Formats: sequence, structure tokens, C-alpha cells
Amino acid sequence: MRITPCGALGEVTGSGYLVETDKATVLVDFGAFQGRPDAEEMNRTFGPVKPDALDAVVLTHAHTDHTGRVPLLYGAGCTAPIFSTRASLDLTHILLLDAAGHAAEDLARQNRRRSRDRLPPLRGLVDRDDIERLFGLMQAVPYDMPHAMAPGITVTFRDNGHILGSTSVEMIVHDGGQKRTIVFSGDIGPKGTPILRDPDPPTHTDLVFLESTYGDRDHASPDHGAAQFHQVLRDAIWAQKVVIIPAFAIGRTQSVLFQIAAGIRAGVVPECPLYLDSPMASKTTATYRRHQDLYDEETKRLSRVGTMYEHLRQLTIVDSVEQSRQLNQTQSACIIIAGGGMCEGGRVVHHLKHHLPSTRTEVLVVGYMAVGTLGRQLADGLKTVLIHDQPVQVRAAIRAIDGFSAHAGQTELLEWLGAMARSSPRVALTHGEEPQRTALAAKIKDRFGLDAERLMPGDFIEL
Repeated sequence: MRITPCGALGEVTGSGYLVETDKATVLVDFGAFQGRPDAEEMNRTFGPVKPDALDAVVLTHAHTDHTGRVPLLYGAGCTAPIFSTRASLDLTHILLLDAAGHAAEDLARQNRRRSRDRLPPLRGLVDRDDIERLFGLMQAVPYDMPHAMAPGITVTFRDNGHILGSTSVEMIVHDGGQKRTIVFSGDIGPKGTPILRDPDPPTHTDLVFLESTYGDRDHASPDHGAAQFHQVLRDAIWAQKVVIIPAFAIGRTQSVLFQIAAGIRAGVVPECPLYLDSPMASKTTATYRRHQDLYDEETKRLSRVGTMYEHLRQLTIVDSVEQSRQLNQTQSACIIIAGGGMCEGGRVVHHLKHHLPSTRTEVLVVGYMAVGTLGRQLADGLKTVLIHDQPVQVRAAIRAIDGFSAHAGQTELLEWLGAMARSSPRVALTHGEEPQRTALAAKIKDRFGLDAERLMPGDFIEL
């Protein structure tokens, strides 16, 4: 049996694992690369994957860095069924269609420029037909229920508390007369996240692929993060500033709305116009409400008494492009939550282009920004950034808010692995930049006596 990573090696995007046995070939995730200079080129490649040879595709969750390249497979002859939880499949449906729309807009803009320069037009990665084709192959699997999805391969999805429907994958493989257990962590969420249940790790494995996004540090407590967020909002609103919050439409937006409502309910955040400028986030929030059975107990209680979002009386859902453009003229106090978590695409990019030059703007960074992304450049304090190939001066205040991360910190990653440590598994660290992987590997060695491998592109594991 051979497992070959398809990305997220020394970086946090492009996740994917090709599992090959003597009976079957299965792909776990196939995400897009983001931030790196060659991201567009990399997103056109299949790496070790032969689309027409796949027996099944397994998705840990819906985020682009885990699903973004999946449509390419179905434009290149793949007919394999796609397995995940119902909530993940619903969110993946929303995300892929939205990504296709933004990609088409970006492609049209590039080709208009190329036409003016008398250059040949570029072709898009996928079209809507490719995406619609894969939707018909999606099969929902409940949490904690073993499901045979390819010859000799059974998968169980375990809740990992990252976003709605997200999972760690426990894969049992019968190969060459032997039985092996492989665990793919997916992206592990922190404990105590609003709305979501805490991670539920497997207890035995022979091999575990463990994410290491925050392998070098812990986050502030959720209460501390919420208090910091509320204070920054209060000060900005009283100063009549425009607050821009780039947020992933899936997961982060719902947490941000939850905390704004909590701040208003507690009387620590003044009410002001609040705009949700992301059609995908609106659809995602509706999906969250359809899957209330997956909420944690506190959120279920709030939902039963109708108090989770009832204080967002000034919330406006921005649907049309024209409405979104009008927000660029806003001068008075308001909060704009806009799609595009790492500021690499979506409507937030246009808001940043118009509002970054103003000292009456505050940008709140509420999540991880990969190296090379616009969000990371802002978080690192650059005073000039390129947006749509044009230099933009940054006079706005950029504030990083800890406590919103959908990823577990170092201590929680170790606790999650600790549930399996007694079985002395082989450990491979992925989905983390190199300093984070190195720090986590050292902690794993100290605590469990296990030598964690840090695979690089081209590496694979044989069992």
C-alpha cells in the first residue's frame, strides 16, 4: 500500500492524499493551492493522480484548500463517487459553484487586458458543466458509521470541530492479506468553538497524517478573543470608522456573526449598520441553520429560545454587485463582512482596494493567512500592496484578532494525537509551514516518543 501526498507539504494549501492498494485507488481531498507565485499553474496539475483510475474520492470538509481541484478530476474523465457528510457535501456544492463564478469573472478581466495587449485568451481551469457533473456523484455518509467505499477500503468519518460537517477520516484497509488503519486528520478545530462540537478523535491507528497549521503555538482562549473583538469593534464604531472583516464564507462568517450578536446582546458593542457582502456566506448560513443537529449543546439551547442572531437588527444581506459597489462609498460607521478569507478573491478584495487608503478604515484579520496572500501581506504590515495589478497604499489600521481560528493550537493538536499515541502510530505532519511543522514534531517526540515525519513534495509512504 502506498500513500502519496498531493500538496500541503511545508504549506497550508493544496491538501490531498492518493491511497493505492492492490485492489483500489482512493483520493482523500484534492485542494487548491493559494498564495504561492505558481498557484495558478499548480492548480492545473494532477500530480500523482490519474483521474480515470480513481475508485472513490473522500472529502474531509468543504474548504477550497481541500476541495478546489476536485472539479478538474471530473473534467478529465473521473467517474468515481464522492463521499463525505451531508453537511460537507451541501457546503461543497455552494463553494465550488461560487468559486467557478469568481474564476469566470477573473478570467474575463484578464482576457480583456490580454485582448488590449493583442495576446491570446487564457482558458479557464474548469467550467460549470464539470462541477454539475460531480454533484450527481456525491454520496452522504453519517458520522461514526463505517462505510465500504472501494474494494478492501472502509471509511468512518469522525467529527473534528473545524467547520460544519468537517471530519477526520479513519480508513481501514485490507491489502495483501493485512489490515491497516490510516487516519487523515483533516483540519482539526479548537475546543469550545461557538456552534460546533468539539473534536472526537479515533483511538487507534497504524499511520496518521496530522495537520500542523498552528503547530508552534496556542491561541488565546475563546473568551479572551471575544473580549478583544468586542473592544476593537466598540472603539472603531465610536470613532465612526468603516470596519472590514475578511471572512471565509464557510465557518468563519457564522462565528463572526455569532460574536457580534453576543456583543450587542451583552451591551458592549454598539448597534450599527452591518453588511454581509457574500452571497455564498448567505447560502452557507442558511445551510448551517438546516443542520442544527450538528450544533454543540450551547448553540442548540440558544437556537431553541431564538436568541442566537436576534440582536442583528441592522444586518443587511448584500446580494447584487451594484449593492456591493455602493458600500465602497460608505464613510460612516459600519461593519462589512465580505467573502474572501485570505483576501485572494471574492468581494472583500474590491472593498480593500477602495478603503485601504483611508485612515478611517479598520481591517480585522480573524483567521490564518497563508504566505504570499494579500491577507498575509496586510497582517505583516506592508504599506503598499498590489490589488488587480495596481499599487494600493495602506493607511487603514490592520488588527489581528486571536480567538477566531478554526484550527486547533499546538496543545490541542497534541491532545488529539494523544488519543492514538498508545498504538505507537507512524506520524506524518502535513498542512503546515515549515517552522510550525518543526516545532510540533519536537513536541510530539518529547511527549510521546514518536518521530514525526515531515514529508516533502515527491515523498510517499509505503506500508
